Amino acid sequence: MPFVDSNGVRIYFQVEGDGLPLIMQHGFTDSLETWYEVGYVVALKRDRQLILVDARGHGRSDKPRLTSAYTAELRVADIVSVLQRLEIPRADYFGYSMGGWIGFCMARHAADRVHRLILGGHGAESRSRIDSAFLALKGGGRDVIPALWRAPLSPAHVARLLSNDVEALMASRVDALGFSDLLPKMAMPCLLYAGAFAPECPLVEETAAQMPNAAFFTLPGLTHGEAYLRSDLVLPRVLDFLKSSRSLG
Repeated sequence: MPFVDSNGVRIYFQVEGDGLPLIMQHGFTDSLETWYEVGYVVALKRDRQLILVDARGHGRSDKPRLTSAYTAELRVADIVSVLQRLEIPRADYFGYSMGGWIGFCMARHAADRVHRLILGGHGAESRSRIDSAFLALKGGGRDVIPALWRAPLSPAHVARLLSNDVEALMASRVDALGFSDLLPKMAMPCLLYAGAFAPECPLVEETAAQMPNAAFFTLPGLTHGEAYLRSDLVLPRVLDFLKSSRSLG
């Protein structure tokens, strides 16, 4: 199975398709399987090499239960370790929610590794929603996870969410500074988006406005979870963005 060792933590990844490389990083409590289930993989692998990663603490990657294992630098090292294994110097990046946060971390700590960034459901300062999720987990354990999504979920998706290691999830809450200082320096092409009914939507729009080369779109009527699952609405915008500049030079 495709694992890479990243500072003593095994990180699981899968590769699909051929073409210019695109890292895909899921959100909190999820795994790379959802990219497949809701249609992103079949659409994007037609002319891209997809590098789908299970974040540490999630999916088939190792699940440390120490907060020290979840720093921004270590999460960036996980992505870089996968790229090194595949001998890929630079890639585009697509992350949603926690995956969007990791994308900002890549821009801060490994900007030379990313060409374009697609960042969904996360702005420069999006702690309130994350904090509420951790409070819910602390009070109700894994049983509360499906409700946190505020979206219709398949039985398979619910089963994946209920298989989470809650102790590892709780350890992954690392207090971190935001990215407001970074935004003017993020000169790479960026696409940001959010569901209109998601509490972070105004912040994501404001974040994009502070970046020199960013576009923003919103998904009317959708919550945070729905904005990820509705690939039929997201993919046309993502595909247009990725086709806007083909070179990774």
